[in-house]
Amino acid sequence: MFKWFQSKCLPHQNQVASESVHGRNLALNELSCSVCLEENKVCKCEQSFESCKKVDSDVSDDEQHGESNNSVTHAVINMTGMLIGLGQLSTPYAIESGGWVSAFLMIGLGVVCAYCSHLLGKCLGKHPKSRSYTDIGQNAFGTKGKLLAATFIYLEIFMALVSYTISLHDNINRVFSGTQAQIPWAKLSRSQLLTLVAVLIALPSLWLRDLSSISFLSFGGVLMSLAIFSSVACTGIFGGVKANHSIPVLQIQNIPAISGLYIFSYAGHIVFPNLYKAMKDPSKFTKVSIISFSLVTLLYSALAFMGAKLFGPQVNPQITLSMPSHLIVTKIALWATVLTPMTKYALEFAPMAIQLEHNLPDSMSSRTKLIVRGTVGSFLLLVILALALSVPYFQYVLSLTGSLVSIAICVIFPCAFYLKICWAQISRPLLVLNFTLIAFGFVLGVFGTISSSKLLMQNLSRAH
Repeated sequence: MFKWFQSKCLPHQNQVASESVHGRNLALNELSCSVCLEENKVCKCEQSFESCKKVDSDVSDDEQHGESNNSVTHAVINMTGMLIGLGQLSTPYAIESGGWVSAFLMIGLGVVCAYCSHLLGKCLGKHPKSRSYTDIGQNAFGTKGKLLAATFIYLEIFMALVSYTISLHDNINRVFSGTQAQIPWAKLSRSQLLTLVAVLIALPSLWLRDLSSISFLSFGGVLMSLAIFSSVACTGIFGGVKANHSIPVLQIQNIPAISGLYIFSYAGHIVFPNLYKAMKDPSKFTKVSIISFSLVTLLYSALAFMGAKLFGPQVNPQITLSMPSHLIVTKIALWATVLTPMTKYALEFAPMAIQLEHNLPDSMSSRTKLIVRGTVGSFLLLVILALALSVPYFQYVLSLTGSLVSIAICVIFPCAFYLKICWAQISRPLLVLNFTLIAFGFVLGVFGTISSSKLLMQNLSRAH
């Protein structure tokens, strides 16, 4: 598992990420550059956002093949770690809101996203020199495709960081529930003040150029996921909370909004090209996708039903906030949820920072570039903080991110790229399937975006 910390040059368009986040949330084996981490990962190499440095033309194919040494097991571990992230916090709430029948939507989206991962592998097989998600977009639709993919990736990173900050705000308030914190001249609530302090503590990390010293923090995403799942299970077994709540069969009016929560939970496709390239035998990439998505879907389903049965209609959009505060496992889960966002800011901002540095004039000194990079990063983080405190509705922001951005990255774009790149080799049934998935993704995205935006605006109106 320590191979996670030896990074393949993950693209700077990382999710979260997915889960970011996201993970999103481990590193890969080192290939042609230094430590680069996923959705919440950092790239130490001096490269542009759009793609990793191309291997020099004089490097033989044998040498390149030797660098790609990930086994199926390592690839499954990496992909699973990338998929499990912030989205899992909301799966119990999604099941309770949509009804247990909505679990079929969650499973179905898992199947669709696994298939789209397979399509990305097919596209990479047609263009072996492609190394990133944006490279696939360029191969399919030229510069416009690359620009579109990059735009959506940046947008997902930004929105995921807003969601992480909202999660930080909600959980840090619970952690310090008995603490008095107030500044007389500042019109900030205790939770807002605590969140501001936490963000200011994390702010200096944005001025670091060499983030390899904190790259191990990406491992925290997986540990957090395991801690949350274990904590919920322990709450039911040892915490005195009985799993005796009934889950509604179907609440169809809530399906559009929760579909965004489900799709965000599977976001991670922007780093899959790098997983493909890191494999010793890329032909087994489809097998890796099937196993990984099956494991993640199993985890999400178990956590969703467990949380919904334990807490019923009172289940919080973040399962950690529903757990009894006096339990040790609850404190562990809360601290994990608080610390994770603080460690992700520098890692998530790295793609934008590196691209910014490359756009600065060559005449600028390294010190000046660092100052510009740190200043812009600090400003963006403060903007993210302001948005998170102004719109502290985790489930709606996360749902909006999934419906507006993640559905395109995970479903629509992979199908469109595949149709464009492999058109001549695609059978009629597959053509119908992929056009159907594009239409399905578009409809789900539109209705989900409208629904989550409407709910977000309603809650903002009530608050003001």
